Amino acid sequence: MTSRNVRIGLQLQPQHADYAAIRRVASEAEELGADILFNWDHFFPLTGDPGGEHFECWTMLGAWAEQTSEIEIGALVTCNSYRNPDLLADMARTVDHISGGRLILGIGAGWFQRDYDEYGYEFGTAGSRIAELGEALPRIETRLGKLNPAPTRDIPMLIGGGGEKKTLRLVARHADVWHGFGDVETARHKLSVLDGHCADIGRDPSTIERSVGVQGDPEDSGDQLLGLGITTFTVGSGGPDYDLSTLKKWLAWRDAQNG
Repeated sequence: MTSRNVRIGLQLQPQHADYAAIRRVASEAEELGADILFNWDHFFPLTGDPGGEHFECWTMLGAWAEQTSEIEIGALVTCNSYRNPDLLADMARTVDHISGGRLILGIGAGWFQRDYDEYGYEFGTAGSRIAELGEALPRIETRLGKLNPAPTRDIPMLIGGGGEKKTLRLVARHADVWHGFGDVETARHKLSVLDGHCADIGRDPSTIERSVGVQGDPEDSGDQLLGLGITTFTVGSGGPDYDLSTLKKWLAWRDAQNG
C-alpha cells in the first residue's frame, strides 16, 4: 500500500445557516488546519426542517476558492445529474484556477429525489443514474484535456458510493479517491470489492486514496480504519450552530498519526 499521510476533512453542510455563518466556519476550518473543506450538492436540507435555509454547491466553491488559501475544497459529492458533464469539467477547471490548484472534483450518481422533482430533473432509477455517471466520467476527462487554459494540475477525481457491481467498478477505472460511509466491517468489505475491480483492469489499488465519512471520536474507529488503508477521514457539521469539536479531535489524532 502506498504510504500516505492521514488527512482530515470537514463537510460544512450548507443548511440551516446564513452565509455569514458558513463563511466564518470555512475560515475557522482552515485556521484549525483541516486538510479539506467539503460542502454537498443538494438544493434542500437533508436533516432538520426540510424547508430550512440552504445554499447551492458550486457557486459556494467559487467563493471558497477566493476566501481560502491553503485548504483543499470540493463537493462531497457533486450530483452528476444536475449539470452537463462538459460544463461541469469547465466549472471544475475554473475553480481549480481560482483556488490555485486546490479543487477536488467529487462526484456521484445522485439519490435525493426531492432535488430532482422540484428542480425538474428526471429521477429515473438507481441503475439509470449510475449508467449516466458512467457515460459522464469519460466526457469530463476528455473536456478537461481540451480546455484552454488547462487545469493547473490533474484535478483529483473523487467518486462517492459503495455500489459493488457498478459504482466501485467506475472507481477502479476513473477515480483518484474513493469515498464511502459505514462501519469498519462495511469499509473492509467494500475495499475488498474495489481491490477486485482494480485487479480486473490491471490497476494498482494503492493508487486510489481511500476516504470515509466518520462520526464520533477517533478512538472509536480511527486506528481500525487506518489499518484498512483508509487515510482520509471527513466529519460533518450542519447549521445553525456549527460544532467543530469532533473535527478538533480528529485533527489531533491526525497529528499523532503523522508524527
